[in-house]
Amino acid sequence: MSEQQPPQDLRKPRVAVVFGGRSAEHGVSCVTAGSVLAAIDRDRYDVVPIGIATDGRWVLEADDSDRLAISGGRLPEVDTSKSLVTLSGDELVVREPGDVPRVMGEVDVVFPLLHGPWGEDGTLQGLLETAGVRYVGAGVLSSAVGMDKHYMKLLFKAQGLPVTPYVVVNPRQWAKDAGACRESVAALGYPVFVKPARAGSSFGISKVDDPSGLDTAIEEAQRFDPKVIVEAFAAGAREIECGVLQGLDGGEPEASVVAEITVGGDHEFYDFEAKYLPEEATELAVPADVPEALATRLRDLAVRAFEAIDGEGLARVDFFVLPDGAVVINEINTMPGFTPTSVFPRTWAASGLDYPALVDRLLTLAMQRPTGLR
Repeated sequence: MSEQQPPQDLRKPRVAVVFGGRSAEHGVSCVTAGSVLAAIDRDRYDVVPIGIATDGRWVLEADDSDRLAISGGRLPEVDTSKSLVTLSGDELVVREPGDVPRVMGEVDVVFPLLHGPWGEDGTLQGLLETAGVRYVGAGVLSSAVGMDKHYMKLLFKAQGLPVTPYVVVNPRQWAKDAGACRESVAALGYPVFVKPARAGSSFGISKVDDPSGLDTAIEEAQRFDPKVIVEAFAAGAREIECGVLQGLDGGEPEASVVAEITVGGDHEFYDFEAKYLPEEATELAVPADVPEALATRLRDLAVRAFEAIDGEGLARVDFFVLPDGAVVINEINTMPGFTPTSVFPRTWAASGLDYPALVDRLLTLAMQRPTGLR
């Protein structure tokens, strides 16, 4: 049974806001979705919230941004008691137990707000490409490259962009010859950072000061991803971040002002608590107090990184500025944290694009681009 819809030219574009997902960043994605749901202009768009549970089920969520907020230090989750929903081509189909499937109608654009594997890494983007549905953000390849820090660095190096020295430890290598892996890491020089190669929000990251802590750190990273990347420590570096937006109507990508993160308290680096818990001692300076020449260089590198991975929609590029003035790219994030207090929206607010306008800009970009190969 299909619900009656007005003709395409008489109705508002329908936006499916998709969030949650199977990764460890499920709760962070829910918080992001709550902010976006509160900001979308309902006079311009018809909004349908869709949650993906940690077991992979898609459900028709309540349009309740307040529920999708951090409460008592706990992250929200997708409500699995809701009706199941599937995407059939460009139509949403709702399935309730013992009831006839109900077709809600066409989806004009999907706003995918998933972080981490099974969502930010090209998997959801591939599904949407196959269905011929427009969506916000990076395409299949750029999403996959942006998620995998190993291939991200390979691509950046091939484009002449500066990156931190690193070693990749895959599960086969670790099982076959852990000693050789340890020697490769030692050649970087301690301390090092051990990270899951395909994860975000600082899950599974450890700073390792000497060889005695390496095995434990690799095992911790492997809880989130069997593939691990170990990076040289950028001693004394300043952490600078910059937002990038695709240009409207085929224009050139634009970079925001740059921001600087300073982590205090008991945190040695920008870990999960420092990022997301408001009581933690993390300071964000927007714009960063850097010379104009350096800010210009960082903004240029951010756009070059965006173009290197064939980015679309949005990205946040993270840098280390070393004490000698050298700059290296830490990573690019194709679906950065997107609450109003996150770095990406704050850099754009300081650049003259407030949060609701930023959400609208991303939806406009998604609606402008064609489906299929481009």
